[in-house]
This record gives sequence, structure tokens and C-alpha cells, in this order.
Amino acid sequence: MRNSRHLTLLVLLLLYAAASLVHFVHNAEFIRDYPGLPRSWTREGVYVAWIVLTMPGVCGWYLISRGYEIIGAIILTAYALLGLDSLGHYLAAPFSAHTPAMNVTILLEVTCAALVLIQVLKLIAQRVRTTAGPSRE
Repeated sequence: MRNSRHLTLLVLLLLYAAASLVHFVHNAEFIRDYPGLPRSWTREGVYVAWIVLTMPGVCGWYLISRGYEIIGAIILTAYALLGLDSLGHYLAAPFSAHTPAMNVTILLEVTCAALVLIQVLKLIAQRVRTTAGPSRE
């Protein structure tokens, strides 16, 4: 681990992945109860979607851990934005149409994704400041 920023990011990524998994498991197991979702979506498809959507997180972390901070952070930005996309449930149906468990799993995933996004943006900003060096005015 290169520094505490990386450790914080790793912890947040693990929390986000866990929250995302909880949301997707709930979604898969109660697929027909989620309001506004297409009838063509299947339980199995939801699990495959979670695997596919988690891959950028794995790839981004791998790159950062190998010293490729900027490209890894860009990929993790995309990964975090995918988690924010869970708010799309509320475009399909209003908050009140979802059960408390649905709302908790959606909002937990979104919150964890937002925390990852904030940490990644901090990492990028720190990296840019370090690379730019002192200004010469």
C-alpha cells in the first residue's frame, strides 16, 4: 500500500462493492416486485450485470495499486458513476412506490459510490498538484 489515501480508497471500494452486491442480490431475488423494471429482466441477468459492472472497479484498483494512479482513478470514476446510476430506479417509479428494503439498498449503494467518487477525485487532485509542482509566478 503506497499511502493512507490508497488504504482509504481500498476500504471505500470494498464497502461500495459490498453495498452494490447487497442491492443487486435484493434486486435479483425480488425482481418482479421492483416497480417499473422491464419484464424482460431476469434474476440471472441481474447477477451477470453486477459482475460486469464491478469489473471496472477491480481493474481501476489494480491499476492504482500498480502505480498507474491517473488511469486507474479515471476508471474508478466511471465505476463510481455506475453506482450513482442506481438512482435510475426513481426514474422508473417514485421513491414511495419502492419498499423500505428497496430504498435502503438503493441509497446505500449510491452513498458508497458517492464516497468512492469523492475519494477518487481527491486522489486525482493530489496527483495533479504533485505533478504540477510549485508555481513560478
